[in-house]
Amino acid sequence: MSDPMRPRASLRTAVVWEVLKDALDRRVKATGRDALDVLDTGGGSGNFAVPVARLGHRVTVVDPSPNALFALERRAAEAGVADRVHGVQGDAHGLFDVVERGGYDAVLCHGVLEYVDDPANGVRNVVDALRPEGVLSLLAAGLGGAVLARALAGHFTEARQALDDPDGRWGEGDPVPHRFTAEQLTALVEGAGLKVAAVHGVRVFADLVPGVLVDTEPGALEALLKLEAAAAELAAFHSVATQLHVLGETQGAGER
Repeated sequence: MSDPMRPRASLRTAVVWEVLKDALDRRVKATGRDALDVLDTGGGSGNFAVPVARLGHRVTVVDPSPNALFALERRAAEAGVADRVHGVQGDAHGLFDVVERGGYDAVLCHGVLEYVDDPANGVRNVVDALRPEGVLSLLAAGLGGAVLARALAGHFTEARQALDDPDGRWGEGDPVPHRFTAEQLTALVEGAGLKVAAVHGVRVFADLVPGVLVDTEPGALEALLKLEAAAAELAAFHSVATQLHVLGETQGAGER
């Protein structure tokens, strides 16, 4: 899990973390190097960067928020990986003002694509940070999950608005500029020249289950985690997931 001290947080990260860890392990075997160079765009306070560094990899985090980068530095120090985590201020649009083009074995783009003006260009930009053989972990807001959540909350007009809107927004007060279907995300990844290795639905059930049930019912958290993992790969559940995760590989990365 992303942080054993924060069990509820694992509901949001467990599926992505397991897929990412497996992808990094495969890159280690393919390259013959114990430590990979990993770029985490929009990595904030290190929800993924610190666990990745614990695996022994070198992680560069690019984030526009100085406060998030300060929290990242503190978190990395507390985890004993400060020497393997480097934070720089910047964003996806000006990525190569602060990091090397083509310098990374893996790129994480989690919770970023929703906020860029041109998602297709955003994906191409982060893909350009990969080495000739590399892997992209892309996590973005899912359209179906937002529609379902608004409907279950009784906001039926907003649910319909999100369903019809080209960007998947439910109204003027919607804080998320873009939401995606699995088909849209895979098209963006393929359009940037990568192969789609896997697609997973994230938080299929977690955001719909009352927190009090998870916190108080014995074994509920573990059972829900197992349910999320079981449903994540099934295409039928991608359409209702809060988030969608796409693992993309360069044309030679998955052939060894």
